[in-house]
Amino acid sequence: MDTTMYYKVIAQNNFTLHPNDTQAILSDFLQAASENHQSYIISLFLSGLYTIFFFPVGFIGNILILVVNIDHSGRLTAPDLYFVNLAVADLVLVADSLIEVFNLKQGYYDKAGLCTFMNLFQQANMYSSVFFLTWMSFDRFVALTSTVGRSVPRARLSCCLIWVSSSLLTVLPFAIAQRQHAGELHFCFANVTQIQWLEVMLGFLLPFCILVLCYWRIAQVLLRSQREQNGPQQRPRRQKALRMISAAVLVFFLCWLPENVFVSVHLLRGDTDGGTLWQDYPLTGHAVRLAAFSNSCLNPLIYGFLGETFQKKMRLLLQGRKLKKKIILDVFVSNDSLFLHNHIYIFIPGTQNVLCGTFYLIIYCQPLSTPAFACPNQKKDQSMKENKRLTL
Repeated sequence: MDTTMYYKVIAQNNFTLHPNDTQAILSDFLQAASENHQSYIISLFLSGLYTIFFFPVGFIGNILILVVNIDHSGRLTAPDLYFVNLAVADLVLVADSLIEVFNLKQGYYDKAGLCTFMNLFQQANMYSSVFFLTWMSFDRFVALTSTVGRSVPRARLSCCLIWVSSSLLTVLPFAIAQRQHAGELHFCFANVTQIQWLEVMLGFLLPFCILVLCYWRIAQVLLRSQREQNGPQQRPRRQKALRMISAAVLVFFLCWLPENVFVSVHLLRGDTDGGTLWQDYPLTGHAVRLAAFSNSCLNPLIYGFLGETFQKKMRLLLQGRKLKKKIILDVFVSNDSLFLHNHIYIFIPGTQNVLCGTFYLIIYCQPLSTPAFACPNQKKDQSMKENKRLTL
């Protein structure tokens, strides 16, 4: 709280200060300063927790998902496209969350242009992340309960529609509110009740209902399948799928519920006439925003590292990197002595026509003077006997 506020009020009302009034004002100011200091310390603590535990997981996890899927040699399927677009939306939202983390004193809100852009940007990516999560649950439900196949062109069209609809749902209400309520908005972003109700309905209630309904039906199908087919090999996969479904619904609910309850309560009470919730209740607003950003940090763990498809792609990527770095020593044999030269051969995948196989071995036979090269798919000469194979 700034002391200039008191001087402005006094000057406007032509008050005459008495010593008791001065002491009361000073006491109120010190109390307010103490409360602001406590709120700042708590906000700093929450920001530290988010930065240490959640932000690295979200930032690195979403980048890893993009790298694994894009680097995968196979063609991207329809679920992969949804997964990649979700990772893009979450990555942008996680990177954008740093402004909220370091904006403990609401400094950038004083600049209308920057504040408007950041709010619109955050809102569009929030819609995109939530819509992709919702559409992925619906797509899985349709794939499991219907005979309609998943096609990549249809998935691309769905992704484009989600991005366009997220942008329109952000920009159009803001533009309409700015035009209808010119001069009445107390904040850089449209502080209009109808827009905030739209955010609660489309950003939380409707997606959460669809998410619960689709995953509930998927869980029913998996449980029915588990009762009908009690194969020991399929049971762990179904249990893992059920755990992933439960985690997805629970994390979405816990992360997005605080912000939407915070907004809904004040909308029902009619507290949005004198300012914005984020200005009137900065500590609570800061906490619920960090909780909402945490959903984009946890999505890679749920949809990526708990999914079998991503795990297989991850293993293939790591194996490919190891094969590219694998070296085979050049072995020189002279009579009964073995000499290792510092020359190395680096294996390059995709050279089947050159080396007649996916990899080759260096083998030597005594008392040969030069190494013999052989491929695993090529017949070895009966007169040649393999004694040793050196690989690093």
